[in-house]
Amino acid sequence: MNSRIRSLVILAVASLGSSLVAAEPSTRPNVLFVLCDDLRWDSMGCAGHPYLKTPHVDRLAKEGILFENTFCTTSLCSPSRASILSGLYAHTHGVTSNFTEFPTDMASFPRLLQDAGYETAYIGKWHMGENNDEKRPGFDYFVTHKGQGKYFDTEFNIDGQRREVVPGYYTTVVTDMVVDWLKRPRSKPWLMMLGHKAPHSFYLAEEKYQHTFDTVDIKYPDTAFHLESQPKWIQERLSTWHGIYGPLFEWRKKFPDARPEAVSDFANMIRAYWGTILSVDDSMGRLVAWLEQTHQLDNTIIVFMGDNGLLNGEHGMVDKRTMHEPSIRIPLVVRYPGLTGAKVPRRIPQMVLTEDMAPSLLELCGAKIPPKLHGRSWKKLVESGDPSWRKSFLYHYNYEKQFPYTPNIRGVRTDDFMYAHYPHGDGKPDRHMAELYDLKNDPEERHNLIADPKYAGKLKELQGELIRVMSEVGITDDKMPLDEGIKQQLPDKKIR
Repeated sequence: MNSRIRSLVILAVASLGSSLVAAEPSTRPNVLFVLCDDLRWDSMGCAGHPYLKTPHVDRLAKEGILFENTFCTTSLCSPSRASILSGLYAHTHGVTSNFTEFPTDMASFPRLLQDAGYETAYIGKWHMGENNDEKRPGFDYFVTHKGQGKYFDTEFNIDGQRREVVPGYYTTVVTDMVVDWLKRPRSKPWLMMLGHKAPHSFYLAEEKYQHTFDTVDIKYPDTAFHLESQPKWIQERLSTWHGIYGPLFEWRKKFPDARPEAVSDFANMIRAYWGTILSVDDSMGRLVAWLEQTHQLDNTIIVFMGDNGLLNGEHGMVDKRTMHEPSIRIPLVVRYPGLTGAKVPRRIPQMVLTEDMAPSLLELCGAKIPPKLHGRSWKKLVESGDPSWRKSFLYHYNYEKQFPYTPNIRGVRTDDFMYAHYPHGDGKPDRHMAELYDLKNDPEERHNLIADPKYAGKLKELQGELIRVMSEVGITDDKMPLDEGIKQQLPDKKIR
Protein backbone atom coordinates (compact mmCIF):
# COMPACT_ATOMS: atom_id res chain seq x y z
CA MET A 1 0.00 0.00 0.00
CA ASN A 2 1.56 3.30 -1.13
CA SER A 3 1.68 6.28 1.21
CA ARG A 4 -1.16 8.12 -0.54
CA ILE A 5 -3.57 5.17 -0.22
CA ARG A 6 -2.47 4.62 3.38
CA SER A 7 -3.25 8.25 4.13
CA LEU A 8 -6.68 7.95 2.53
CA VAL A 9 -7.44 4.83 4.60
CA ILE A 10 -6.36 6.59 7.80
CA LEU A 11 -8.54 9.58 6.95
CA ALA A 12 -11.51 7.30 6.18
CA VAL A 13 -11.15 5.45 9.48
CA ALA A 14 -10.77 8.74 11.35
CA SER A 15 -13.84 10.09 9.58
CA LEU A 16 -15.82 6.97 10.45
CA GLY A 17 -14.72 7.22 14.06
CA SER A 18 -15.75 10.86 14.18
CA SER A 19 -19.17 10.07 12.75
CA LEU A 20 -19.68 7.35 15.32
CA VAL A 21 -18.81 9.73 18.14
CA ALA A 22 -21.05 12.39 16.67
CA ALA A 23 -23.94 9.93 16.44
CA GLU A 24 -23.65 9.02 20.11
CA PRO A 25 -25.74 11.90 21.50
CA SER A 26 -28.74 10.77 19.43
CA THR A 27 -28.71 7.33 21.01
CA ARG A 28 -28.14 8.35 24.61
CA PRO A 29 -30.20 11.03 26.33
CA ASN A 30 -28.83 14.27 27.63
CA VAL A 31 -29.63 15.20 31.24
CA LEU A 32 -30.67 18.62 32.52
CA PHE A 33 -30.91 18.42 36.31
CA VAL A 34 -32.31 21.54 37.99
CA LEU A 35 -31.92 21.49 41.77
CA CYS A 36 -33.67 24.08 43.95
CA ASP A 37 -32.79 24.84 47.55
CA ASP A 38 -35.49 24.59 50.26
CA LEU A 39 -38.33 24.29 47.73
CA ARG A 40 -41.46 22.86 49.34
CA TRP A 41 -43.27 20.05 47.56
CA ASP A 42 -46.42 22.16 47.22
CA SER A 43 -44.78 25.33 45.85
CA MET A 44 -45.79 24.72 42.24
CA GLY A 45 -48.99 25.22 40.33
CA CYS A 46 -49.06 21.54 39.35
CA ALA A 47 -48.98 20.63 43.07
CA GLY A 48 -52.04 22.75 43.73
CA HIS A 49 -50.56 25.92 45.19
CA PRO A 50 -53.35 28.54 45.40
CA TYR A 51 -51.18 31.56 44.53
CA LEU A 52 -47.95 30.47 42.87
CA LYS A 53 -48.21 30.27 39.10
CA THR A 54 -45.42 28.15 37.65
CA PRO A 55 -46.44 27.49 34.03
CA HIS A 56 -43.04 26.26 32.86
CA VAL A 57 -42.64 23.66 35.61
CA ASP A 58 -46.32 22.76 35.18
CA ARG A 59 -45.65 22.07 31.51
CA LEU A 60 -42.98 19.53 32.45
CA ALA A 61 -45.51 17.80 34.70
CA LYS A 62 -48.13 17.77 31.91
CA GLU A 63 -45.65 16.30 29.46
CA GLY A 64 -43.91 14.01 31.91
CA ILE A 65 -44.06 12.65 35.44
CA LEU A 66 -45.07 14.24 38.73
CA PHE A 67 -43.74 12.14 41.60
CA GLU A 68 -46.38 12.98 44.17
CA ASN A 69 -44.63 11.58 47.24
CA THR A 70 -40.92 12.30 47.07
CA PHE A 71 -38.87 12.65 50.24
CA CYS A 72 -35.42 13.54 51.47
CA THR A 73 -33.98 11.27 54.14
CA THR A 74 -32.09 14.06 55.91
CA SER A 75 -33.77 17.44 55.62
CA LEU A 76 -30.64 19.53 55.32
CA CYS A 77 -28.93 20.93 52.22
CA SER A 78 -25.54 19.20 52.16
CA PRO A 79 -26.58 15.71 53.33
CA SER A 80 -29.51 15.69 50.93
CA ARG A 81 -27.39 16.82 47.96
CA ALA A 82 -24.83 14.14 48.75
CA SER A 83 -27.61 11.52 48.79
CA ILE A 84 -28.88 12.73 45.42
CA LEU A 85 -25.39 12.43 43.93
CA SER A 86 -24.44 9.11 45.51
CA GLY A 87 -27.64 7.12 46.06
CA LEU A 88 -26.58 6.61 49.68
CA TYR A 89 -27.78 7.64 53.13
CA ALA A 90 -25.87 10.29 55.06
CA HIS A 91 -24.32 7.86 57.53
CA THR A 92 -22.62 6.12 54.58
CA HIS A 93 -21.56 9.02 52.37
CA GLY A 94 -20.49 10.89 55.50
CA VAL A 95 -21.99 14.29 54.72
CA THR A 96 -24.06 14.59 57.87
CA SER A 97 -23.93 18.38 58.20
CA ASN A 98 -23.60 21.51 56.06
CA PHE A 99 -19.90 21.73 56.85
CA THR A 100 -18.72 18.49 55.28
CA GLU A 101 -17.22 17.90 51.83
CA PHE A 102 -18.59 15.26 49.50
CA PRO A 103 -15.81 12.62 49.60
CA THR A 104 -13.50 13.03 46.60
CA ASP A 105 -13.13 9.26 46.19
CA MET A 106 -16.85 8.48 46.32
CA ALA A 107 -18.79 7.48 43.22
CA SER A 108 -21.51 9.87 42.08
CA PHE A 109 -23.87 9.69 39.15
CA PRO A 110 -22.15 12.64 37.38
CA ARG A 111 -18.78 10.93 37.77
CA LEU A 112 -20.16 7.65 36.44
CA LEU A 113 -21.81 9.41 33.50
CA GLN A 114 -18.50 11.15 32.82
CA ASP A 115 -16.79 7.72 32.81
CA ALA A 116 -19.48 6.51 30.41
CA GLY A 117 -18.63 9.22 27.90
CA TYR A 118 -20.82 12.13 28.96
CA GLU A 119 -19.64 15.72 29.04
CA THR A 120 -20.57 16.99 32.49
CA ALA A 121 -21.05 20.39 34.07
CA TYR A 122 -22.26 21.94 37.31
CA ILE A 123 -23.24 25.60 37.64
CA GLY A 124 -24.61 27.28 40.76
CA LYS A 125 -24.89 26.50 44.44
CA TRP A 126 -22.95 23.36 45.40
CA HIS A 127 -22.85 23.78 49.19
CA MET A 128 -20.85 20.80 50.31
CA GLY A 129 -17.85 22.38 51.95
CA GLU A 130 -18.88 25.79 53.25
CA ASN A 131 -15.75 27.72 52.26
CA ASN A 132 -14.60 25.71 49.26
CA ASP A 133 -15.48 26.98 45.78
CA GLU A 134 -12.91 24.88 43.91
CA LYS A 135 -13.68 22.46 41.09
CA ARG A 136 -15.03 19.06 42.16
CA PRO A 137 -14.42 15.60 40.65
CA GLY A 138 -16.91 14.30 38.11
CA PHE A 139 -17.39 17.55 36.22
CA ASP A 140 -15.65 18.76 33.09
CA TYR A 141 -16.87 22.28 33.81
CA PHE A 142 -17.65 23.62 37.27
CA VAL A 143 -18.85 27.02 38.49
CA THR A 144 -19.81 27.68 42.10
CA HIS A 145 -19.19 30.01 45.04
CA LYS A 146 -18.44 29.84 48.72
CA GLY A 147 -21.27 29.35 51.20
CA GLN A 148 -24.84 30.26 50.38
CA GLY A 149 -24.17 32.85 47.68
CA LYS A 150 -26.20 36.06 47.41
CA TYR A 151 -29.34 36.88 45.48
CA PHE A 152 -27.50 39.78 43.88
CA ASP A 153 -23.90 40.08 42.69
CA THR A 154 -22.42 36.77 43.85
CA GLU A 155 -18.70 36.06 43.46
CA PHE A 156 -18.26 32.86 41.43
CA ASN A 157 -15.25 30.65 40.88
CA ILE A 158 -15.36 30.04 37.12
CA ASP A 159 -14.13 26.50 36.49
CA GLY A 160 -11.17 26.96 38.81
CA GLN A 161 -9.69 29.57 36.48
CA ARG A 162 -10.75 32.84 38.06
CA ARG A 163 -13.05 34.38 40.64
CA GLU A 164 -15.28 37.26 39.71
CA VAL A 165 -18.36 39.01 41.00
CA VAL A 166 -21.04 38.53 38.36
CA PRO A 167 -23.52 41.40 38.59
CA GLY A 168 -27.22 40.61 38.50
CA TYR A 169 -29.89 38.47 40.07
CA TYR A 170 -28.58 35.01 40.97
CA THR A 171 -31.27 32.99 39.21
CA THR A 172 -30.83 34.92 35.96
CA VAL A 173 -27.03 34.86 36.15
CA VAL A 174 -26.72 31.08 36.55
CA THR A 175 -29.31 30.49 33.84
CA ASP A 176 -27.26 32.67 31.48
CA MET A 177 -24.19 30.60 32.34
CA VAL A 178 -26.04 27.35 31.66
CA VAL A 179 -27.28 28.52 28.26
CA ASP A 180 -23.77 29.66 27.35
CA TRP A 181 -22.38 26.23 28.21
CA LEU A 182 -25.15 24.43 26.32
CA LYS A 183 -24.31 26.45 23.20
CA ARG A 184 -20.81 24.97 23.01
CA PRO A 185 -20.22 22.54 20.14
CA ARG A 186 -19.91 18.95 21.34
CA SER A 187 -19.89 15.40 20.09
CA LYS A 188 -20.93 13.72 23.34
CA PRO A 189 -24.17 13.46 25.27
CA TRP A 190 -24.19 15.89 28.16
CA LEU A 191 -25.19 16.30 31.78
CA MET A 192 -25.84 19.79 33.09
CA MET A 193 -26.63 20.26 36.77
CA LEU A 194 -27.98 23.68 37.70
CA GLY A 195 -27.97 24.48 41.42
CA HIS A 196 -30.27 27.40 42.19
CA LYS A 197 -29.88 29.41 45.37
CA ALA A 198 -33.63 30.02 45.36
CA PRO A 199 -35.74 29.74 47.32
CA HIS A 200 -33.24 29.52 50.18
CA SER A 201 -33.19 32.28 52.79
CA PHE A 202 -32.52 35.12 53.03
CA TYR A 203 -35.37 35.45 50.57
CA LEU A 204 -35.04 38.34 48.16
CA ALA A 205 -37.26 38.38 45.10
CA GLU A 206 -36.29 39.84 41.77
CA GLU A 207 -37.52 43.43 41.46
CA LYS A 208 -40.35 42.55 39.07
CA TYR A 209 -41.76 40.05 41.60
CA GLN A 210 -41.21 41.93 44.86
CA HIS A 211 -44.85 43.03 45.09
CA THR A 212 -46.62 40.17 43.32
CA PHE A 213 -48.20 38.80 46.48
CA ASP A 214 -48.76 42.01 48.42
CA THR A 215 -52.54 41.56 48.47
CA VAL A 216 -52.46 37.93 49.62
CA ASP A 217 -53.56 37.64 53.25
CA ILE A 218 -51.06 35.39 55.06
CA LYS A 219 -51.41 34.15 58.62
CA TYR A 220 -49.47 31.77 60.82
CA PRO A 221 -50.59 28.18 60.12
CA ASP A 222 -53.20 27.01 62.58
CA THR A 223 -50.97 24.12 63.66
CA ALA A 224 -48.61 26.66 65.26
CA PHE A 225 -51.14 27.13 68.08
CA HIS A 226 -51.92 23.48 68.86
CA LEU A 227 -48.76 22.06 70.37
CA GLU A 228 -50.24 20.47 73.50
CA SER A 229 -49.66 16.89 72.39
CA GLN A 230 -46.24 17.50 70.88
CA PRO A 231 -42.79 17.32 72.48
CA LYS A 232 -41.65 20.23 74.63
CA TRP A 233 -38.66 20.92 72.34
CA ILE A 234 -41.06 22.09 69.61
CA GLN A 235 -42.52 24.67 71.99
CA GLU A 236 -39.00 25.71 73.07
CA ARG A 237 -38.13 26.34 69.41
CA LEU A 238 -40.83 29.03 68.95
CA SER A 239 -38.59 32.00 69.81
CA THR A 240 -35.37 30.69 68.28
CA TRP A 241 -33.76 31.19 64.86
CA HIS A 242 -36.04 28.39 63.68
CA GLY A 243 -39.31 29.53 65.28
CA ILE A 244 -42.13 31.81 64.15
CA TYR A 245 -41.47 34.32 66.95
CA GLY A 246 -37.77 34.59 66.12
CA PRO A 247 -35.97 36.81 63.58
CA LEU A 248 -37.46 35.06 60.52
CA PHE A 249 -34.21 35.27 58.56
CA GLU A 250 -34.02 39.01 59.33
CA TRP A 251 -37.55 39.79 58.16
CA ARG A 252 -38.21 40.61 61.82
CA LYS A 253 -35.84 43.13 63.34
CA LYS A 254 -36.99 43.01 66.98
CA PHE A 255 -37.49 39.55 68.46
CA PRO A 256 -38.78 37.42 69.95
CA ASP A 257 -42.17 38.83 69.14
CA ALA A 258 -45.31 36.85 69.87
CA ARG A 259 -47.73 39.75 69.38
CA PRO A 260 -50.60 38.99 66.98
CA GLU A 261 -49.68 41.97 64.78
CA ALA A 262 -46.14 40.60 64.36
CA VAL A 263 -47.58 38.15 61.87
CA SER A 264 -46.96 40.90 59.31
CA ASP A 265 -43.24 40.06 59.45
CA PHE A 266 -44.06 36.41 58.80
CA ALA A 267 -46.32 37.37 55.89
CA ASN A 268 -43.58 39.47 54.30
CA MET A 269 -41.17 36.56 54.60
CA ILE A 270 -43.57 34.16 52.88
CA ARG A 271 -44.29 36.64 50.07
CA ALA A 272 -40.56 37.01 49.44
CA TYR A 273 -40.12 33.21 49.44
CA TRP A 274 -42.83 32.84 46.82
CA GLY A 275 -41.35 35.67 44.75
CA THR A 276 -38.00 33.90 44.38
CA ILE A 277 -39.79 30.84 42.99
CA LEU A 278 -41.32 32.83 40.13
CA SER A 279 -37.82 33.59 38.84
CA VAL A 280 -36.94 29.90 39.03
CA ASP A 281 -39.95 29.15 36.83
CA ASP A 282 -38.79 31.81 34.36
CA SER A 283 -35.39 30.08 34.28
CA MET A 284 -37.04 26.75 33.55
CA GLY A 285 -38.94 28.32 30.68
CA ARG A 286 -35.76 29.70 29.13
CA LEU A 287 -33.98 26.35 29.33
CA VAL A 288 -36.86 24.38 27.83
CA ALA A 289 -37.23 26.93 25.04
CA TRP A 290 -33.54 26.58 24.18
CA LEU A 291 -33.83 22.79 24.07
CA GLU A 292 -36.82 23.12 21.75
CA GLN A 293 -35.05 25.54 19.45
CA THR A 294 -32.05 23.21 19.16
CA HIS A 295 -34.24 20.10 18.68
CA GLN A 296 -32.88 18.44 21.83
CA LEU A 297 -35.96 18.59 24.03
CA ASP A 298 -37.26 15.06 23.52
CA ASN A 299 -33.80 13.52 23.84
CA THR A 300 -33.14 15.24 27.17
CA ILE A 301 -34.09 13.92 30.59
CA ILE A 302 -35.24 17.03 32.45
CA VAL A 303 -35.29 16.76 36.23
CA PHE A 304 -36.77 19.52 38.39
CA MET A 305 -36.24 18.83 42.08
CA GLY A 306 -35.77 20.28 45.56
CA ASP A 307 -33.05 19.17 47.98
CA ASN A 308 -35.29 19.28 51.05
CA GLY A 309 -38.60 20.70 52.16
CA LEU A 310 -39.29 23.69 54.40
CA LEU A 311 -41.43 24.51 57.39
CA ASN A 312 -43.26 27.77 56.78
CA GLY A 313 -44.81 28.14 60.21
CA GLU A 314 -46.23 24.63 60.62
CA HIS A 315 -46.02 23.60 64.29
CA GLY A 316 -44.62 27.06 65.00
CA MET A 317 -41.41 26.34 63.08
CA VAL A 318 -39.45 27.75 60.16
CA ASP A 319 -36.51 26.13 58.32
CA LYS A 320 -36.25 22.33 57.99
CA ARG A 321 -34.38 19.47 59.76
CA THR A 322 -37.41 17.98 61.54
CA MET A 323 -39.28 14.91 60.27
CA HIS A 324 -42.60 16.69 59.87
CA GLU A 325 -44.17 16.47 56.43
CA PRO A 326 -43.38 19.99 55.11
CA SER A 327 -39.73 19.46 56.06
CA ILE A 328 -39.13 16.09 54.39
CA ARG A 329 -41.45 16.14 51.38
CA ILE A 330 -39.93 17.58 48.21
CA PRO A 331 -40.95 18.32 44.61
CA LEU A 332 -39.84 16.05 41.77
CA VAL A 333 -40.91 16.47 38.16
CA VAL A 334 -39.28 14.55 35.29
CA ARG A 335 -39.86 14.94 31.57
CA TYR A 336 -38.44 12.33 29.20
CA PRO A 337 -40.53 10.88 26.35
CA GLY A 338 -38.08 7.98 26.11
CA LEU A 339 -39.43 6.82 29.48
CA THR A 340 -43.09 7.73 29.30
CA GLY A 341 -43.79 7.53 25.57
CA ALA A 342 -47.12 9.10 24.67
CA LYS A 343 -48.71 8.13 27.99
CA VAL A 344 -48.54 11.44 29.76
CA PRO A 345 -49.05 12.94 32.20
CA ARG A 346 -48.02 10.35 34.74
CA ARG A 347 -48.63 10.60 38.46
CA ILE A 348 -46.54 8.33 40.68
CA PRO A 349 -47.98 8.00 44.22
CA GLN A 350 -45.32 5.66 45.63
CA MET A 351 -42.66 6.99 48.01
CA VAL A 352 -39.55 8.02 46.08
CA LEU A 353 -36.36 9.17 47.83
CA THR A 354 -33.40 11.42 47.11
CA GLU A 355 -31.30 8.24 47.06
CA ASP A 356 -33.28 6.98 44.05
CA MET A 357 -32.04 9.70 41.70
CA ALA A 358 -28.55 8.29 41.04
CA PRO A 359 -29.57 4.73 40.09
CA SER A 360 -32.56 5.98 38.06
CA LEU A 361 -30.54 8.39 35.92
CA LEU A 362 -27.70 5.92 35.48
CA GLU A 363 -30.11 3.26 34.24
CA LEU A 364 -31.89 5.67 31.89
CA CYS A 365 -28.51 6.70 30.42
CA GLY A 366 -27.23 3.15 30.08
CA ALA A 367 -24.41 3.64 32.59
CA LYS A 368 -23.15 1.27 35.25
CA ILE A 369 -25.00 1.34 38.59
CA PRO A 370 -22.74 0.72 41.59
CA PRO A 371 -23.64 -2.17 43.88
CA LYS A 372 -25.03 -1.70 47.38
CA LEU A 373 -26.75 1.62 46.82
CA HIS A 374 -29.54 2.47 49.23
CA GLY A 375 -31.67 3.96 46.46
CA ARG A 376 -33.53 2.15 43.70
CA SER A 377 -34.18 3.03 40.09
CA TRP A 378 -37.75 4.12 39.48
CA LYS A 379 -37.57 3.30 35.75
CA LYS A 380 -39.65 0.12 36.11
CA LEU A 381 -42.01 1.83 38.54
CA VAL A 382 -42.81 4.48 35.93
CA GLU A 383 -42.94 2.19 32.92
CA SER A 384 -45.03 -0.67 34.23
CA GLY A 385 -45.40 -0.44 38.00
CA ASP A 386 -43.28 -2.21 40.58
CA PRO A 387 -45.08 -4.41 43.14
CA SER A 388 -41.85 -4.72 45.14
CA TRP A 389 -41.50 -0.96 45.63
CA ARG A 390 -40.79 0.26 49.17
CA LYS A 391 -43.56 0.66 51.73
CA SER A 392 -41.44 2.54 54.28
CA PHE A 393 -38.19 4.44 54.67
CA LEU A 394 -35.78 5.70 57.32
CA TYR A 395 -35.41 9.36 58.28
CA HIS A 396 -32.06 10.28 59.82
CA TYR A 397 -30.87 13.59 61.33
CA ASN A 398 -28.05 14.45 63.77
CA TYR A 399 -28.10 17.33 66.25
CA GLU A 400 -25.98 20.30 65.16
CA LYS A 401 -24.08 22.49 67.62
CA GLN A 402 -24.13 25.31 65.06
CA PHE A 403 -27.94 25.17 64.86
CA PRO A 404 -29.05 23.77 68.23
CA TYR A 405 -32.77 23.90 67.63
CA THR A 406 -33.53 20.30 66.59
CA PRO A 407 -32.71 17.03 68.43
CA ASN A 408 -31.26 13.86 66.97
CA ILE A 409 -34.00 12.16 64.97
CA ARG A 410 -34.51 8.55 63.96
CA GLY A 411 -37.86 7.81 62.36
CA VAL A 412 -39.79 5.70 59.93
CA ARG A 413 -42.35 6.90 57.38
CA THR A 414 -44.88 4.59 55.77
CA ASP A 415 -47.68 5.41 53.36
CA ASP A 416 -50.03 6.11 56.27
CA PHE A 417 -47.94 6.77 59.40
CA MET A 418 -44.97 8.74 60.66
CA TYR A 419 -43.10 7.68 63.78
CA ALA A 420 -40.12 9.67 65.09
CA HIS A 421 -38.10 9.40 68.26
CA TYR A 422 -35.31 11.54 69.60
CA PRO A 423 -32.33 9.63 71.00
CA HIS A 424 -30.13 11.67 73.29
CA GLY A 425 -26.87 10.34 71.92
CA ASP A 426 -25.51 8.84 75.15
CA GLY A 427 -27.22 5.46 74.92
CA LYS A 428 -29.66 6.28 77.72
CA PRO A 429 -33.45 6.40 77.28
CA ASP A 430 -34.84 9.22 75.15
CA ARG A 431 -35.52 12.44 77.03
CA HIS A 432 -37.88 13.92 74.46
CA MET A 433 -41.38 12.63 73.83
CA ALA A 434 -41.64 10.68 70.58
CA GLU A 435 -44.20 11.46 67.87
CA LEU A 436 -46.71 9.27 66.04
CA TYR A 437 -49.13 10.53 63.41
CA ASP A 438 -51.88 8.89 61.40
CA LEU A 439 -51.21 10.68 58.12
CA LYS A 440 -54.23 9.27 56.33
CA ASN A 441 -56.63 10.82 58.83
CA ASP A 442 -54.41 13.63 60.09
CA PRO A 443 -52.25 14.88 57.18
CA GLU A 444 -51.31 18.09 59.03
CA GLU A 445 -49.89 16.07 61.95
CA ARG A 446 -52.04 17.82 64.54
CA HIS A 447 -52.60 14.91 66.92
CA ASN A 448 -49.59 13.14 68.38
CA LEU A 449 -50.82 9.63 69.13
CA ILE A 450 -47.72 8.42 70.94
CA ALA A 451 -49.53 8.03 74.28
CA ASP A 452 -52.87 6.86 72.87
CA PRO A 453 -53.48 3.23 73.98
CA LYS A 454 -55.54 2.61 70.82
CA TYR A 455 -52.33 2.91 68.81
CA ALA A 456 -50.09 0.81 71.07
CA GLY A 457 -50.07 -2.01 68.55
CA LYS A 458 -49.26 0.32 65.67
CA LEU A 459 -46.49 1.95 67.71
CA LYS A 460 -44.88 -1.41 68.42
CA GLU A 461 -45.15 -2.32 64.74
CA LEU A 462 -43.47 0.93 63.63
CA GLN A 463 -40.72 0.61 66.24
CA GLY A 464 -39.95 -2.79 64.76
CA GLU A 465 -40.06 -1.35 61.25
CA LEU A 466 -37.63 1.38 62.28
CA ILE A 467 -35.14 -1.25 63.42
CA ARG A 468 -35.62 -3.06 60.12
CA VAL A 469 -35.07 -0.05 57.84
CA MET A 470 -32.03 0.99 59.87
CA SER A 471 -30.56 -2.46 59.45
CA GLU A 472 -31.46 -2.40 55.75
CA VAL A 473 -29.19 0.61 55.19
CA GLY A 474 -26.43 -0.77 57.39
CA ILE A 475 -27.01 1.01 60.70
CA THR A 476 -26.35 -1.46 63.48
CA ASP A 477 -24.10 0.72 65.65
CA ASP A 478 -25.91 4.06 65.51
CA LYS A 479 -23.46 6.84 66.31
CA MET A 480 -24.67 10.39 66.81
CA PRO A 481 -23.69 13.59 68.64
CA LEU A 482 -24.92 14.38 72.12
CA ASP A 483 -28.16 16.37 72.23
CA GLU A 484 -27.21 19.50 74.19
CA GLY A 485 -30.76 20.85 74.20
CA ILE A 486 -32.66 23.62 72.42
CA LYS A 487 -30.72 26.88 72.70
CA GLN A 488 -31.80 30.44 72.10
CA GLN A 489 -28.66 32.10 70.72
CA LEU A 490 -28.50 33.06 67.06
CA PRO A 491 -26.18 31.10 64.74
CA ASP A 492 -22.93 32.66 63.56
CA LYS A 493 -23.61 35.17 60.75
CA LYS A 494 -21.03 33.46 58.53
CA ILE A 495 -23.08 30.26 58.26
CA ARG A 496 -26.66 31.49 58.13
